[in-house]
Amino acid sequence: MKLKDLAGILPVERLSDIAVTGLSSDSRHVEAGNLFFALHGTKADGTAYAADAARRGASAVVVAQGAAPGGLTVPVIAVDDPRLALALAAARFFGRQPETMVAVTGTSGKTSVAAFTRQIWEQAGFSAASIGTTGVVAPGRNEYGSLTTLDPVALHRLLAELAGAGVTHASMEASSHGLDQRRLDGVRLAAAAFTNLGRDHMDYHPTVEDYHRAKLRLFKDLLPKGAPAVIFADDPWSAPTVAAAKAARLAVLTVGRHGTFLTLKRVEHERHRQRAEIEHDGLISEIDLPLAGDFQISNALVAAGLAIATGTPAGTTLAALEKLKGAPGRLDLVGTTAAGAPVYVDYAHKPDALENVLASVRPFTTGRVVVVFGCGGDRDRGKRPIMGEIATRLADVVIVTDDNPRSEVPEEIRAAILAAAPGAIEIGDRRKAIHEAVAMLAAGDTLIVAGKGHEEGQTVGTQTLPFSDHAEVRAALTERAA
Repeated sequence: MKLKDLAGILPVERLSDIAVTGLSSDSRHVEAGNLFFALHGTKADGTAYAADAARRGASAVVVAQGAAPGGLTVPVIAVDDPRLALALAAARFFGRQPETMVAVTGTSGKTSVAAFTRQIWEQAGFSAASIGTTGVVAPGRNEYGSLTTLDPVALHRLLAELAGAGVTHASMEASSHGLDQRRLDGVRLAAAAFTNLGRDHMDYHPTVEDYHRAKLRLFKDLLPKGAPAVIFADDPWSAPTVAAAKAARLAVLTVGRHGTFLTLKRVEHERHRQRAEIEHDGLISEIDLPLAGDFQISNALVAAGLAIATGTPAGTTLAALEKLKGAPGRLDLVGTTAAGAPVYVDYAHKPDALENVLASVRPFTTGRVVVVFGCGGDRDRGKRPIMGEIATRLADVVIVTDDNPRSEVPEEIRAAILAAAPGAIEIGDRRKAIHEAVAMLAAGDTLIVAGKGHEEGQTVGTQTLPFSDHAEVRAALTERAA
């Protein structure tokens, strides 16, 4: 590719014949002929690394208007928004994407909705993929990930690889960070969805309203006019989201108990499944969803809405719900004790998610609900007492432990939770906390180990140490059975 091929994205008239071998926003990864984008981040300004990028062989450097990196021996291209320019340039550089792309945003449920949508498409006969917090799942490909929304270069490289491998349908998560930082710009979306909104990422967004505005970029800026916007109807933030989608001239399709596209008429909760009656287009279907928890029926409805909105027949879609498998670490039944007490691992690491998961197991728990959880360091500190209050209100036994303390003092994080959790047990060592929780279970009890879900490491200081809630639960169950 030459710079002239990025015309319309970059002002390249005088530089049109410069060759571009790749794109990068990290000077450490720049190779000869790469176009370097100097992005202003929360911790550093990429302009400071422009000279390093040039030394490594960058063909040109893209900066924000007014930025003036000195001493460069390569051309400097100024644009209004380097992040937007990078995303659009990546889309054009890599070119191919799966023909049908959908994205889902919201505080909770994104991973499950993306996974469920992929599974529905697969059952309908399409070659499908899902991209998000738990990684990439596609035919012949199952890769663990660490970011909800990839950076534009990695994302568009991945989309091109998937399309090249024959994937025609792909669902992806859209985080507030990813939307705010323009990581999804350039993705050719056929539909998008909203699940719910609760408190999260208050270390990044000044207010919940600002957090919601970031989510709304998916509908206001990225989804083409007239495209379907599938919106869960039963959340306090549903109405303003519907209003914003309508103002953006999208085809709004609501789902849930108050939904008009897919209406949940009735649901019966059982220990490991739910029986639901769903109305669509005047017809009622009775579905056995093989997943526990009210939030899972909500996620399934959003996924079904996306599938139907992108051309999958309604009958095929609703039938597919009976074969869904839960996303890794989402109310994941790891095993049961000899007395039959189930032990679940869940990713709930924010207030609404913890409340949902604890409430979801209460209907089938005849004994005690026991929860093990903590809060991550270097993140929203305000949620810690909120989660402590939720845990003590909805669980019978609360064990406060460490999550990913990162650079913070673990004892201080636990103290902030415990301040609002009278009667809670403090066990800092997460491994010990899990083992002691399993040991105290009796017949009729249910244990939730919350906060880390699918993660396979625990970040303490600057190190990420191997750690899996799943593995520790299995070890504890084996230990008790011996």
